[in-house]
Amino acid sequence: MTKKERYLFVLEWFQEHMPHPETELHYRNPYELLVAVILSAQCTDKRVNIVTPSLFEAFPTVEALAQASFETVEPIVRSISFANNKTRHLLGMAQRVVNAYNGDIPDTVDALVTLSGVGRKTANVITSVLHQQPNMAVDTHVFRVSERLGLTTHAKTPLQTEQQLIKYIPQELVHKAHHWLILHGRYICLARRPKCEICGLRTACKYFQSEMKQKVGNLETPQSAEAVRAAMNAKH
Repeated sequence: MTKKERYLFVLEWFQEHMPHPETELHYRNPYELLVAVILSAQCTDKRVNIVTPSLFEAFPTVEALAQASFETVEPIVRSISFANNKTRHLLGMAQRVVNAYNGDIPDTVDALVTLSGVGRKTANVITSVLHQQPNMAVDTHVFRVSERLGLTTHAKTPLQTEQQLIKYIPQELVHKAHHWLILHGRYICLARRPKCEICGLRTACKYFQSEMKQKVGNLETPQSAEAVRAAMNAKH
């Protein structure tokens, strides 16, 4: 299977079985999504979703957060990893959004990365989720799944992975592919024990063909996305 054929197989499978992928972070507007994504760094979406309702109740707008103090924000987000640093990032982000962007969350990667706590990955998430821009956010799941499937080759950094992926994925699908790869890595293509037995992508997967086929055996036709959804639901 050529790389072009592999991409075609993977993208067609996802389009059929997961046509409307979405972030698992809970948000109602751009401000809330930006806060949630900043908090989600090295932390689970589930934990973030537990914390953000109280945070947004206390600080419902970016203007309210910009006027907050460390002492009022940190106790609310204390259960989040790296709470001290993230509190400072949230306050700095909010203050810059108010002062430099009149309270409007920027809608470009270049502008977003000037905000405190916002790197390229976070900026790519915001622009792809809110505006369907063809920006590929690469986290540990995207990095791992892309390499295992054979969508990327010898990528050593998130940027290299991003560049290889957007080279082959049609622009109109990039914002969906970001979610497809994350969710697949989160629930099926696990780091330590990938669930190859229920994976619908294994016939195109380099990792399965080279590392797992003998361990799992010659399986029948891959199951549909029902198995994927079952695995996702089990985590909620």
